[in-house]
Amino acid sequence: MAFSLWLSLAAVCAAGAISPGPSLALVLRHTLGGGRGPGVVAGLFHALGVGLYALLTVLGLGAVMARFPLAFEAITVAGAGYLAWLGFKALRAGRAAALSPGVAYTTRRQAAREGVLVALANPKLILFFVALLSQFVHPEMSAAARMIIVATAMSIDAGWYVLVAVALSQSGVLEWLRLRAQWINRATGVILIGLALRVAWGLVA
Repeated sequence: MAFSLWLSLAAVCAAGAISPGPSLALVLRHTLGGGRGPGVVAGLFHALGVGLYALLTVLGLGAVMARFPLAFEAITVAGAGYLAWLGFKALRAGRAAALSPGVAYTTRRQAAREGVLVALANPKLILFFVALLSQFVHPEMSAAARMIIVATAMSIDAGWYVLVAVALSQSGVLEWLRLRAQWINRATGVILIGLALRVAWGLVA
C-alpha cells in the first residue's frame, strides 16, 4: 500500500474515531465509574469490535450485506436493543450517583464486555466501514495490504480511546467528573437511547 494512500486511510479512521457518539460516552462512563483501568479496557475492547468490522469489510462485507439484507437488518435491530438497554442502565446509574457520587459503577470485565458490544451494536460503524473503508479495498489487493487496513483501523481507535481514558482519569479531572456523575450518566443514557431510537426509526421509515 502506498504511503499516501495509507495517510488517507488513517485520516478517515481518525475522523471516525474522534467523532462524538456512544463509544466516547461509554469510555467516559467507565472511566468515571472505575478509573483509568476500566476506561482503558473499554477503549481497547472497543477497538477489537472495530477491528472485526474492518476485517469483515476487507473480506467483502458490502457484498454480503447486498446478498443477505434481512440478516443485517436483524443484526441492526439487536444492536439497537442493546444500545437502548445500556442507555437505561446509564440513566439508572445517574439517579444513584445523585445520592452517592463516589460509588464505582463498573469493573474491567464489564468495561471489556460493553466496549466490544457497543462497537458491534453500533450500526454507524457498519455503514462507515462499508461506505468509506471499502473504497481502499480492491480485488487485487494483497492479504498484507488488507491486514494493514485492519491494523490501522484498530490502532487508531484504540489509541484515541485509551488517550481519552488516560486524560480523563487524571486525579483533578476525575474528581471533577465524579462530582457531576449523575449528569454525565444521564447524558450517556440519552445518547445511547437516542441512537437506538434513530436506528429503529431508520428501519421503519
